[in-house]
Amino acid sequence: MNASSRPTMQDVADRVGVSKATVSLVFRKAPGVGEKTREEVLKAAEDLGYRMNRAAALMTARRSHLIGVVAQISNSFHAEIVESIVAAADVAGYEVVLGAVTPTHDETRVIETLIDFRCEGMLLVGPEVESGVISRLGERLPTVVIGRRVGASSVDVIRTNDGKGIAGVVDHLVGLGHRRIVHVAAGPGVIAKDRRTGFVTAMRRHDLPTERAVVDAGDFTEEAGMAAARRILRGDSPTAVVCANDRLAVGVLDVLRRAGVDVPGDVSITGYDDSVLARLSNVDLTTVSQQPKAQAEQAIEAVVGRLDGQRTVRVSSTLIPDLVVRATTAPARS
Repeated sequence: MNASSRPTMQDVADRVGVSKATVSLVFRKAPGVGEKTREEVLKAAEDLGYRMNRAAALMTARRSHLIGVVAQISNSFHAEIVESIVAAADVAGYEVVLGAVTPTHDETRVIETLIDFRCEGMLLVGPEVESGVISRLGERLPTVVIGRRVGASSVDVIRTNDGKGIAGVVDHLVGLGHRRIVHVAAGPGVIAKDRRTGFVTAMRRHDLPTERAVVDAGDFTEEAGMAAARRILRGDSPTAVVCANDRLAVGVLDVLRRAGVDVPGDVSITGYDDSVLARLSNVDLTTVSQQPKAQAEQAIEAVVGRLDGQRTVRVSSTLIPDLVVRATTAPARS
C-alpha cells in the first residue's frame, strides 16, 4: 500500500489473507464469517486506519441496513431513548440515522429526508404528526411508533400506558392528603390528551373536583410550563401540580420557587418521563418512568421482525409505567 494513499478494503483483505468479499461481509455485519476471521479483519482495519465508504457501499448494496429515527433533539427523554435505540440496533446488525425535529424541520420533512437516505425502516419517537401521515408511512416501509397510541394497522406501536401513569401520580398525591390538585396539560396532541384524560379519570375516581383543574400550557416545553405556573399563581392555590412531562414541571418549579413558594412544603410538583433533567440534584423531581430501554429494544425487535423476518402481523405493546418518588412531593399541609 502506498503510504500516502488512503487504505482500501483490498488492503485490509491482503493484510488478513482473505478475499475482499469476506471483508465486505464483516463490515456489513452479515452472516457467513467466523468470529476469529471477523476479529482479524476488524483489527487489520483499525491498524491500517481503514474506514468503509458508506456512501459507495449504499450505492451498490441491495439493502442499506439503515433505520431512520425521528426525534426532537430538544427533548431529553427523546435523547435518552435514542441512545438505547442505537445500542439495540447495533446488536441487531443495523445502523441508525437520526432525523432531528426542530422548529425549522418538522416531522414530515425529516421523514422524507430519511427515506431519501434509503432507510429501510422508521422509528417515530413520540410523534405529533397526524395519524394519517403515520398510516401512509407504514404502507411505504416498516414503521414503529414509540410512546404514542396509534390505531393504524400499517404500523407497530410500542408505548407505555399514559393513563395509568398519570393515575398513579394522582393516587400518590391523594395518599399524601392532597385534594386541590391541578394538571398542566400540553395541548391537543394524542399523548397530551391521553395524560389529561388519565388525570381527570383518576380525580373523579377519588371524588375530587375536575372543574378548572386543568391548565392547558399548549405544548411540552419549559417556557409553556413557566407560563402555566404564572396562571396558577393568579388563581386558586392548589396544593399539588401534575405536569404532562418533566420539561413542563421544570418550568413550573422555576416560577413557583422564584415567587417564594415552598416546593414541596406549600405545593407538590410532579412530572412525566423520568428524564435526565428530573434526576438532577437541584430538581429531584417526582415523575413517571416510561422504561425507555425496554421501549427501544422492543421497537428495534419490531422493525427488524418486519425487515428480516417478513412479519406482517401488527405488533402493539403497552408497558406499565413506574412512579418514581423524589423530593418534589410531600404531605399536604392541613
